Amino acid sequence: MTAILRSALFLPASNPRAIAKARQLNSDAVILDLEDAVAPEAKAAARDSAVAAVREGGFGKHLLVVRSNGLDTPWAADDLAALAEVRPAAVLIPKVDDVATLAAARQALGPGVPLWAMIETCRGVLSLGALAGAATELGLTCLVAGTNDLAKEMRLPSPPAPEALRPLRVQIVVAARAAGLIALDGVCNAIDAPERLAEECAEGRRLGFDGKTLIHPSQIAAAHHGFGPSEAEIAWARKVVAAFAEPAHAGLGAIRLDGQMVERLHLADAERVLAIAHAG
Repeated sequence: MTAILRSALFLPASNPRAIAKARQLNSDAVILDLEDAVAPEAKAAARDSAVAAVREGGFGKHLLVVRSNGLDTPWAADDLAALAEVRPAAVLIPKVDDVATLAAARQALGPGVPLWAMIETCRGVLSLGALAGAATELGLTCLVAGTNDLAKEMRLPSPPAPEALRPLRVQIVVAARAAGLIALDGVCNAIDAPERLAEECAEGRRLGFDGKTLIHPSQIAAAHHGFGPSEAEIAWARKVVAAFAEPAHAGLGAIRLDGQMVERLHLADAERVLAIAHAG
C-alpha cells in the first residue's frame, strides 16, 4: 500500500525556528522549501539549513521532503548536488513541464532519492500521460497540484473559480493512479477561513486526491479530517476485512456481504481505509 499522505506542510527552509517546530507537528510530510518561500539572497543559507535538517533528522514517522529551485534557475544544480549527499525522503521538483525536466533532475540528483513533481504549468498538464509512463524509470512517486501557478498561467481571475481548475486536478489524479503514485491537491491560501479549507479538503477527497499541500500548521487537522474516512466507512471496512478472514471465504474472489457483492479489490480498499483511520 502507498504511504498515507493526508497532509504535506510547506515550510521555508530559511526559517530554522519553523523547522524546529515542524519536528513536533503531526503532518504526514514536511516540505522544506528552497523555491518560492525563499528570497534570492537567502537561497544558499536556506539550502544549508535544509541539508542540516535532513542530517539531524528527528522528524519521526513524518516524511521529510525538500523542494528544490526550478531547473532553469542558477540555484538548482547546487540544490540537487547537496540533496544527493543527504538523501531526504524525496525531492520535489517545481514546474515540471515534461519528462525531460524530470530526467534532468534525476541525472543531477543521482539514483535512489524519490522524485515528486509539481504540476503547475499548462505544459505539465499536457505531459501527464508521458510523466506517468516514465514514473518507474525516473523514480517518480508523487504528483503535486500547483494550483496557484496554474491559475496564474491560465490567466484566471483571482481568486479562481473552483470549476476552472477542477478538470486539471482530475487529470493529475488520473495520471497518478495510472502509475501508482500519490496525488496531493494544491494549497488553500486562506489561512483564516476554516470553512473554505474544509470545503477544499472535502472536494479534494471527492476528486480522488490522497491529501493536500498546506501552508500553515493550523491547516493540518482539517486535512486529516477531510482526507480521513468517516465512521460509516470505517465500520464497513471492518466488516469487509472480517468477512474475507473467515475460513469459509478463503481463496474466494468475491463474497456476498449484507446483500452486496464484494470482491477482493474491495478488500484492498478496506485495508487502505483502516490504515488511514489508524494513522491518527
